[in-house]
Amino acid sequence: MRIKEIIVVEGKDDTVKIKHAVDADTIETNGSAINEATLERIKLAQEKRGVIVFTDPDYPGERIRNIITQHVPNCKHAFLSKEEAIAKKGKRGLGIEHASVEAIRIALQHAQQQTEEYKGEISWDDLLDAGLIGGSVAKSRREKIGKLLKIGYTNGKQLHKRLQVFQISKGDFEEAVRQMMQEENK
Repeated sequence: MRIKEIIVVEGKDDTVKIKHAVDADTIETNGSAINEATLERIKLAQEKRGVIVFTDPDYPGERIRNIITQHVPNCKHAFLSKEEAIAKKGKRGLGIEHASVEAIRIALQHAQQQTEEYKGEISWDDLLDAGLIGGSVAKSRREKIGKLLKIGYTNGKQLHKRLQVFQISKGDFEEAVRQMMQEENK
């Protein structure tokens, strides 16, 4: 599977794992130490071929994603859930380098472009009604919804914004909520 866009990852181990999964070029941010020179390379990559931001599903990964989003508009974003990115077989760690080849391919196939112009149909009340904000199960439900919609885990405020910037329709949201509820009732 060939990826036209350049994939932005955090480090060398991520690049190695990506190259096992797909035929693609990468830019490494060297962890959260992303600097101006790296941001300039990402801007050039976005202009020439497009960019997919694919960072680890943790705080540093989200921080890098947010920095890139602020400096380089219209990037695509790919996400792994924490479960998909946890090290296996007695190893420790969380990141793309620990994910299966299949999980990486699926995440890249579902990469979505972020846009700021869309004003979504999904309200705060919709999030509250679905138990995604407030309450003891909200965090675990946001993890499930993020995985189902392939937009990654977020807190409540970030979820509302991400639903908008990835232009998730109310129908797709409601279907994901229905599926989440069915899984919980099993």
